Amino acid sequence: MKLRNVLIPVVAIAIALIIGAVIIAAMGLDPGLAYQSLLQGAFGSVYGVTTTLAKATPLIFTGLSFALAKKAGLLNIGAEGQLYMGGLCSVLVGVYVPGLPMVLHISLAILAGFVGGGLWGLLAGWLKVRFGSSEIITTVMLNYTAIFFIAYMVNGPIMDGHLPQSKALPPSATFPNMIQGTQLHLGFALAVLMAVLQYLFLWHTRKGYEARVVGLNPEAATYAGMNRKQLTYFVMFLAGGLSGLAGTGEILGIQHRLYQAFSPGYGYDGIAVALLGLNTPIGTVLAAILFGALRSGGDMMQMVAKVPLALINVIQALVIIFVAAEYLFRRFSGAKLWRAKLPKGAEQRESI
Repeated sequence: MKLRNVLIPVVAIAIALIIGAVIIAAMGLDPGLAYQSLLQGAFGSVYGVTTTLAKATPLIFTGLSFALAKKAGLLNIGAEGQLYMGGLCSVLVGVYVPGLPMVLHISLAILAGFVGGGLWGLLAGWLKVRFGSSEIITTVMLNYTAIFFIAYMVNGPIMDGHLPQSKALPPSATFPNMIQGTQLHLGFALAVLMAVLQYLFLWHTRKGYEARVVGLNPEAATYAGMNRKQLTYFVMFLAGGLSGLAGTGEILGIQHRLYQAFSPGYGYDGIAVALLGLNTPIGTVLAAILFGALRSGGDMMQMVAKVPLALINVIQALVIIFVAAEYLFRRFSGAKLWRAKLPKGAEQRESI
């Protein structure tokens, strides 16, 4: 990775924090105290660090999902719906397949979450291949379909008592905590493992190479004999599966039952995480930890420095804006340079 690409998110974060400090000062509050309390809340104790990593876990999964699809030239905006379907399938296995040893029960629940999210992503891939439907539109629509379907399930077929929720998972189907007394669960280790596997897949397997070639130049990939349709199916299934694991982690590791609207938007935040991480596995993990730190430290910043928690969302938005602005600037500059190198009259023929 070029040094320039590494500096892009670093500079974006720095500028966003500076603007955030200006906003805090304009509110008559102390920016130094605000950021000090934010760091203290995110990394100042074992509990703070583990909370940061726990909040980063679903963002790693959904960020990897978007990044994987983007490498193959696909825009998977459906991580939220895939997350919901993964959570549902994990709950169904966890609650309605009882009496299994913990290792087997958790493994089956993880597999069910991956397959549930993967099939939801595969549906969007099939619509694209079969009918030429834009995956941007279909994945967004499938998000709402999944959210409303889970709302129906917890208010009907799997409702527990009089509340819109499923039955609680048995102990054999819940993730053990990695550190006792904290929220950090086995899902974080699974997320890091998925990042490693995604790197190996993209840069050390034939299918991964083909996916990257299709993402860079679809026409050249077709000319080289690569099956773009098959790759679309495969990549969308894997991307959906990764998002499904985000739902699995939240249910098995944090909530231990399925609730209506149990995700605060992890699927959409994963897009921002992937963009900040430049769609690379390690960058996505680091970006997710940053967002997790902002969320876990934001509570202490609000308590100590009296800074509204909404400012965290402003800082996150500014980071993404500056990353996206740099990307658009490079594309615009590249297009102008390309046109400048065309022979006289060629630009007009190209437009025709």
